[in-house]
Amino acid sequence: MELLVNVFVVLHLLGMAAIIGSALFLSRGVVTPYLLWGARAQLLTGIALVGLVQANDEEVNNTKIAVKLVVAIAVVACAEIAGAAERKGKGSRPQLVTAAGALALLNVLVAVLWTTAS
Repeated sequence: MELLVNVFVVLHLLGMAAIIGSALFLSRGVVTPYLLWGARAQLLTGIALVGLVQANDEEVNNTKIAVKLVVAIAVVACAEIAGAAERKGKGSRPQLVTAAGALALLNVLVAVLWTTAS
């Protein structure tokens, strides 16, 4: 089970790198496939990780997970809306691409800095 959790953690981190790298450094406001697939991967692997941790009878901070889920859905929404607009020829939406990257960074900060009082 630990190996499976570690594989999902690696995939989760790769998704985060794809979002932040694409949105803030690589694309300069243009939707890339890396941004879209990274956002999707982050959401799905995050949900899978919570399920795996709970299946292993470990405690999770449900409030923190809820906040991270809402932010992750916002990242996916920004990426998908920007991608759809570009596919339909309505031009790029650099604000949404930047928002996706900034929200992904916010999710990283929540993951690392939100600690539970013992």
